[in-house]
Amino acid sequence: MADNADIASEMMQNRLEGALAKRPRWIGIDMAVTTCDDCGYEIPQARRKAAPWAVTCIECQGIREKRRRHVR
Repeated sequence: MADNADIASEMMQNRLEGALAKRPRWIGIDMAVTTCDDCGYEIPQARRKAAPWAVTCIECQGIREKRRRHVR
């Protein structure tokens, strides 16, 4: 029987695999995600340059982080 740590580890592994599957094959400025997964607006060039792996704009990422803090 799996304990809570095993279940949590499996959930995190599934999330990681999902995120990796969505990323561009060759991460670079030209191939970075250009629209936010949450709101659909364009991710600003400065954010894409600073964090080419980002899939959300700064505002939506802040909302995600606030939600995550409240879930714990």
